[in-house]
Amino acid sequence: MSLKTILQIPKATKKPKKLVKHKDVRIDNYYWLNDRENPEVIDYLNAENAYTKNVMQHTEAFQKALFEEMKGRIKEDDTSVPYKLNGYWYITRYEKGQDYPIYTRKKETLEAAEEILFDCNEMARGFTFFNLGSMSISPDNTMVSFSIDTVGRRQYTIQIKNLVTGEIYPDKIENTTSSSTWASDNKTLFYCMKDDVTLRSHKIFKHKLHTNSKEDIEVFYEADETFNTFVYKTKSKKYIVIGSSSTVSSEYRILNADTPDGEFKIFQKRKRDLEYSIAHYNDSFYIISNCDDATNFKLLKTSETKTEKRYWKDVIPHRNDVLLEDIEIFKDYLVVNERENGLNNLRIMSWDGSEDYYLPFESETYTTYISNNPDFDSDVLRYAFNSLTSPSSVIDYNFKTKQTEIKKEQEVLGGKFQKENYESKRIWATARDGVKVPISLVYKKGTKLDGTSPLLQYAYGSYGSTIDPSFSTVRLSLLDRGFVYAIAHIRGGEYLGRHWYENGKLLTKLNTFYDFIDCSKYLIEQKYTSAKHLYAYGGSAGGLLMGAVINLNPELYNGILAAVPFVDVVTTMLDDTIPLTTGEYDEWGNPNKLEYYNYMKSYSPYDNVESKNYPNMLVTTGLHDSQVQYWEPAKWVAKLRELKTDTNKLLLYTDMDSGHGGASGRFESLKEVALEYAFLLDLEGIHG
Repeated sequence: MSLKTILQIPKATKKPKKLVKHKDVRIDNYYWLNDRENPEVIDYLNAENAYTKNVMQHTEAFQKALFEEMKGRIKEDDTSVPYKLNGYWYITRYEKGQDYPIYTRKKETLEAAEEILFDCNEMARGFTFFNLGSMSISPDNTMVSFSIDTVGRRQYTIQIKNLVTGEIYPDKIENTTSSSTWASDNKTLFYCMKDDVTLRSHKIFKHKLHTNSKEDIEVFYEADETFNTFVYKTKSKKYIVIGSSSTVSSEYRILNADTPDGEFKIFQKRKRDLEYSIAHYNDSFYIISNCDDATNFKLLKTSETKTEKRYWKDVIPHRNDVLLEDIEIFKDYLVVNERENGLNNLRIMSWDGSEDYYLPFESETYTTYISNNPDFDSDVLRYAFNSLTSPSSVIDYNFKTKQTEIKKEQEVLGGKFQKENYESKRIWATARDGVKVPISLVYKKGTKLDGTSPLLQYAYGSYGSTIDPSFSTVRLSLLDRGFVYAIAHIRGGEYLGRHWYENGKLLTKLNTFYDFIDCSKYLIEQKYTSAKHLYAYGGSAGGLLMGAVINLNPELYNGILAAVPFVDVVTTMLDDTIPLTTGEYDEWGNPNKLEYYNYMKSYSPYDNVESKNYPNMLVTTGLHDSQVQYWEPAKWVAKLRELKTDTNKLLLYTDMDSGHGGASGRFESLKEVALEYAFLLDLEGIHG
């Protein structure tokens, strides 16, 4: 494309492709964008980027100011709260002016000399994208396996570093999921390999130290394309565990970590709709499962030698109104992470049965969760807490003394933030089918609630993933300029329990979109905002949500932010070579079956773009995205440009260096947020 066309509205060439399924014909004029090796595709994406830059040029100084403002709230020379594992304290720190973390440790005491494990600032030099995936310390503390991604497609290369000499061994294992785990012999490393095409994690291998990875032994192959596999070691260090999971089923295999060349034993064979996870303690396994119609999951126990389901015995029975999310095992206590009426609870239970109580939390818009607790023998639970108005805290709770110690509260620099200047609340909207949908709200005190204030409504609503009301230093840039921020806890997540998820997937997926729209209508009706000032934001499956709601009710929104949006649902779900597709049939349905094909076609954003007015829109993606391929938003924008009848802004920004998670540097991602916020604020006529 010539320079002349770059400053005009980009127009993708129409190259009709006939797509036929179930005798239904769809014409896709932009299918050709599905080829990142095609120079014409890259030219088109570059033209869209140039157009976005041109349209937003008048906000560039404001974007820089927003970036500096958001960066200025973050402590640059920051340090994590140390945690102890196998005789060493592990600490992550950041240095001023540096983009990446430095991983360190100290032996026995925090006064000991610092050992630098990895300085990611040094390692990232020369790369436009860099991510250190995960680390696994050998049982004898002398080595660490680590993984690196320098593209952004989450295909990691595992290497091994000698922590005594600093040498990085020649062992190199490519195309992995990032994690690895050591057997007890300090020589054997288990890891997970990805399929070259679909990127599905499908094979577990065993690597022997100082050997060529081509000689690695495959110990498990997950043949079912709807499952992914993974490997880890139990907190007790006794077992290596291979897990396989799909949307509705799971299966585990166990092997004593002392005998890495032995055979893995199946814990409980997979059955459709049987989900479970396992944790080891003493001579038993504890199981979180939905077995026996336990929709919200329950906790069970069985011996190490009799692991099949028929031997499982209830420890915490199923409850209709409480979702059991997670457990953490200590030598004297069991900690249970539960959710009731949308709120997180931490339950403390002593193994001897003498104590059973909950930690107290006051608010209705808070988030708490079990943090990093690798030390089995500890008398201290480490957990995290934050709310829409309270910065994140890392807290230690002593089981014996019942004392709570805040180890660290997130510092909000800049001198302007005072938590008492903000207000949060939870309200309930009534959806069209009579169901009450909760909304968490936060705004600066003094913000007008008379319909004139701008409001950004956010949601996700898929995979049972719950968006908890948590603090954000970045969000303050909107709140301080008069925005109300709302999280709609719509069906498709698990905010109100497992049924909340089940009623927002497969053939009930429309509930997710209707809930969001009905929350928008309620927020307008209650004068928190108006259609002139209402904005919506969603990413990935939340981007699908954005595409669906603007096809259904575009008149409700003045602007939309859609990040890495999953918008070409039918075509993607029919292509089993695309990462994630086969594993997601139980989430969206398998369109090879007519009933699911018709249903997903009825809401697929790309298939339902019409000739009508749409809101102002900023769509973002990454060229190397492995979760939602870049061509979905690119095709969607091209089709919207062709058919929409308004003169509202429609912008596509593609990060040519990153993937699904965006830019890799600590502050680099804030530049995209600054663009998004400048887009919203500009629509409100706010430029400072």
